[in-house]
Amino acid sequence: MKPLRIALTKGRLEKNTVELFERIGLDCYHVKNKGRRLILPIGGGEIEVVLAKAADVITYVENGVCDLGVVGKDTILENGSSFFELLDLGFGKCRFALAGKKGEDFFKGHRVKTIASKYPKVTRTYFESIGMDVKIIKIEGSVELAPLLGLSDAIVDIVETGTTLKENGLEVIRDILPVSARLIANTASLKLRKAEIENLADRMEEEIHSREE
Repeated sequence: MKPLRIALTKGRLEKNTVELFERIGLDCYHVKNKGRRLILPIGGGEIEVVLAKAADVITYVENGVCDLGVVGKDTILENGSSFFELLDLGFGKCRFALAGKKGEDFFKGHRVKTIASKYPKVTRTYFESIGMDVKIIKIEGSVELAPLLGLSDAIVDIVETGTTLKENGLEVIRDILPVSARLIANTASLKLRKAEIENLADRMEEEIHSREE
């Protein structure tokens, strides 16, 4: 049988997932010594890891070329829909927040406010939920620049410590929702390889809970 294929978000989520795999007894030597390779075996070769950018993890899982994926809830909310979310992995914790210039009252006045964000879908959903009409501008790079340059009244972004905001004269206006890494599964794989996927997910969940106790 072909290996169970799992797409990991490159970087910190990859590192955290590999640590979790090692704690449940999987040999991750090839991933830790990957060089430039992007598809690597773990365990005894029964699992194959694919290293990808966050949004691509979702694409690979949705299209069935990967059975499983590890990706942040932020990416899921912005990009994904047709897959199954199996498990909150408990790492990669941060939050979506609305932030603006320090000392300014964002909610003052009646004109339509402009919001810059890498996450227009999340931003739209949030402002619709509070019944506020806004103009949204999508930014790919450092979103903190937008209010400083006068492009937007505020930003919606992922915040971990808030240090970058403070250093740029910005502050959190409101927390929107918490974010962490999730294990996702292709819907067809979940039927065809149910036992393998559930076995791996159960082992991961057991290890996560044992750390929490």
